[in-house]
Amino acid sequence: MIINGVTIDKTFAEAFPMKATRAIITAQNEKWAMISAQAMTGFATSVIACGCEAGIERVLSPDETPDGRPGVAIMIYAMGGKGLAKQLETRAGQCVLTSPTSALFAGIEGGKPIPLGKNLRFFGDGFQIAKKIGGKRYWRVPVMDGEFLTEATTGMVDAVGGGNFLVLAESQPQALAACEAAIEAMKQIPNVIMPFPGGVVRSGSKVGSKYKALSASTNDAFCPTLKGITRTDLSPEIESVMEIVIDGLTKEDIDKAMRVGIQAVCDLGAANGIKRISAGNYGGKLGPFHFHLQEIMA
Repeated sequence: MIINGVTIDKTFAEAFPMKATRAIITAQNEKWAMISAQAMTGFATSVIACGCEAGIERVLSPDETPDGRPGVAIMIYAMGGKGLAKQLETRAGQCVLTSPTSALFAGIEGGKPIPLGKNLRFFGDGFQIAKKIGGKRYWRVPVMDGEFLTEATTGMVDAVGGGNFLVLAESQPQALAACEAAIEAMKQIPNVIMPFPGGVVRSGSKVGSKYKALSASTNDAFCPTLKGITRTDLSPEIESVMEIVIDGLTKEDIDKAMRVGIQAVCDLGAANGIKRISAGNYGGKLGPFHFHLQEIMA
């Protein structure tokens, strides 16, 4: 398959079951809601070393938030429910409770309830006050700038992590420009995040390593500087490869995000140095969710 001069490889991305939740952070203005959201989703690119994968889903207008203030929706993904609950609570306590003017609300209705502010209330040292509004429990925790309002719980649901595609280009600037275009398009799709820095990965990995202590190592088949000394998957003109990883609430959500992202890359096309779109997988043996590139773009 070729789109605007860009070859779409006949391959697939392989993804895994995860658990996910969404939280809504509000503040006096969008600036401080975003500061809190960025702090809460920091150091959360991969479950391999971060314990979770997290990102900003979208900015919310005041008419979309529970308290009528500017807000940001964030999502957190983890391999299991226990790990997700721990990451959510720790990050909320260190990054939202501490952030000036912030409030914290559930972002998923239904699913299994997990603590959001349920235990953070104890920071109030007995001065905290519970409120029940519309069947939902909230906690008002006294803090030095006034009051921290938080919903007690949010929902945890089944999700999918690890959808991906690779952008192969003639130069590093061209690969990055294509990925930036893809990320901007993918941000418009609900229920997904791209957890790596700016949504883009330059250090794609393979399973295993020559060093026993490492479970993953550089994907040498896609490293341009190794074309002459390894079993490369790159043609001579390809000098840069970057990857976009997607986590989503459903397989269909990731399908949509991959479709618009790949299309944005193809819109730039071969005239802008984009040669191929590929994907990372493990032979289909590890992850039950398969995203076939040519089927997605058909």
